[in-house]
Amino acid sequence: MTERTDQEIILINISGHDKPGVTSALTKILGKFGSTILDIGQADIHHTLSLGIMFLTTSKLSGEIMKELFFKSSEMGVEIHYTPITIDEYNGWVALQGKNRYIITMLGRVITAEQISAISGIVARQGLNIDSIRRLTGRPSLDDAAEDAKRYGVPRRSCIEFSVRGTPAHKEAMQAEFMRLSNELGFDISLQEDNMYRRCRRLICFDMDSTLIQTECIDELARRAGVGDKVSAITASAMRGEIDFKESFTRRVSLLKGLDASVMKDIAEHLPITEGVDRLMSALKRTGYKIAILSGGFTYFGNYMKAKYGIDYVYANELEIGPDGRLTGRYVGDIVDGSRKAELLRFLAQAEHVNIAQTIAVGDGANDLPMLKTAGLGIAFHAKPKVKANAQQSISTIGIDGVLYFLGFKDSYMKE
Repeated sequence: MTERTDQEIILINISGHDKPGVTSALTKILGKFGSTILDIGQADIHHTLSLGIMFLTTSKLSGEIMKELFFKSSEMGVEIHYTPITIDEYNGWVALQGKNRYIITMLGRVITAEQISAISGIVARQGLNIDSIRRLTGRPSLDDAAEDAKRYGVPRRSCIEFSVRGTPAHKEAMQAEFMRLSNELGFDISLQEDNMYRRCRRLICFDMDSTLIQTECIDELARRAGVGDKVSAITASAMRGEIDFKESFTRRVSLLKGLDASVMKDIAEHLPITEGVDRLMSALKRTGYKIAILSGGFTYFGNYMKAKYGIDYVYANELEIGPDGRLTGRYVGDIVDGSRKAELLRFLAQAEHVNIAQTIAVGDGANDLPMLKTAGLGIAFHAKPKVKANAQQSISTIGIDGVLYFLGFKDSYMKE
């Protein structure tokens, strides 16, 4: 901007009952006098308008412009306030645009004032400025949660997204404080740098057992084989990171020796699907995401999920079946453990020609941590304490469709 001594920058704020034509009428006046709009933003909360317009004019025209704006706003039943902005102030804002911007997403069944106060307080102490706040979920009804779910077809959830600007004084400390508060106050939170990769995610990889489905398939097989307690104990220890996954996997599979393989069909048809999977998969498929299952479980069940939801890739473990149609207690090929999941994530990113920063990984167990750390966005879902403590983002309060809000989806996007 070439500075002229007669230039004036004015910020006007318009508020009142929202009605059609307010923005058109006020900008028509600015256009009449040849003003340049430098910034504009609008929000509507329960039919109450909040509109801000920053414009450039000259000292010769500013008085006449403001007079007409005041007359028109009075005629339309809205209030208008104005603030002069200096050239130096404006240039300072311009220098900051597009730099060091973050998105903070708060998610839960209900978002409370206490939770918002706690997070915004951390933001302020870190020297960040909140540029905008928007609601991604629909407005909650005043009915109880059960009535809300019946009315909207999904369980109650609430999500608010903050756009903040600046350089955190201590980013890692801020992230740690966010996670601590989310545990204490019962909500989920995500902190992401607002860059082109965040806006262009293309590949999402899921763990399967206890993530897309609410069970561990090996535990279901073990119950049919009469060794449920033994296998469950090994599974729990592995998911907590207490024993090596390969060792635990080999021990568990050996206990399945002699089980008729035909039981896998019945187990697959009765898998308990995690809350929100249908909604999540529908939205991801409609928006062109490539979807993969990277599982320490078994290919039989992964392929069942692939057929059910149109998933693009499945990498899991293959159980060996003997000529008598029974499990041999051995597996075929390499074990898909934590390091293998991370390798597969990188491989799929290359195969799909996407930057690793455009990838997402979702999982719950210790063997998911490598892929969660490799992905551009790693989300611990209803995860074990060790996993959640080492993850940058987590979802523990709602279903797996909460992933969509971390991607910036609004409820209105997900309606057919």
